[in-house]
Amino acid sequence: MRILALFLTASVAVTSLDAAANLPPAIEKLLTAIRAADQGHLAVSEEDGRFLRVLIASTGAKRVLEIGAASGYSAIWMGLGLRHTGGRLTTIEFDPARAREATENIRRAGLQDIVTVIPGDAFKEIPSIQGAFDLVFLDAWKPDYKKFFDLVFPRINPGGLFLAHNVINKKTEMGDFLQLIHTHPQALTTTVSPRHEGISITYKTR
Repeated sequence: MRILALFLTASVAVTSLDAAANLPPAIEKLLTAIRAADQGHLAVSEEDGRFLRVLIASTGAKRVLEIGAASGYSAIWMGLGLRHTGGRLTTIEFDPARAREATENIRRAGLQDIVTVIPGDAFKEIPSIQGAFDLVFLDAWKPDYKKFFDLVFPRINPGGLFLAHNVINKKTEMGDFLQLIHTHPQALTTTVSPRHEGISITYKTR
């Protein structure tokens, strides 16, 4: 019931933000510019970003990992949520140019004290990150989703969340992952769709 209440709280909060994102003008301008320059459509939607911010704030997550930073758009939204919890985000980006761009965008957002960008292969970098996670957000190469879940889920704290993007519009690219998260003995999974891409939310029960 608690986790359902949190999802409902986040969903209501996202709806209430449709008219105004409650952002400082400089950050709102930066986010708009990142989206406008996103020729490869790698960033999450604005609605998904708002959802991530509210979900992090409402669950009190403090140790967050993002796999697939792109230009830092989703990291900024999550960093804004972590401002409320006192937490930190580590985000990993495979492409060196995008990693540099994400680092600069996060600096421009004034979130460099909260968000750390690591350039490189996430499969190689994640084992070097110490500690467990309260929340993981995956938005990388879709056929690798199951491999990332197998790598990271054991390191999520009980009661923590594993989120994956594009589970509706690109579900044919991750069938093994979707089957696993709906049958895993330590998981409760649902899907939300602030926009049309879809985000799976897997709650670690123990």
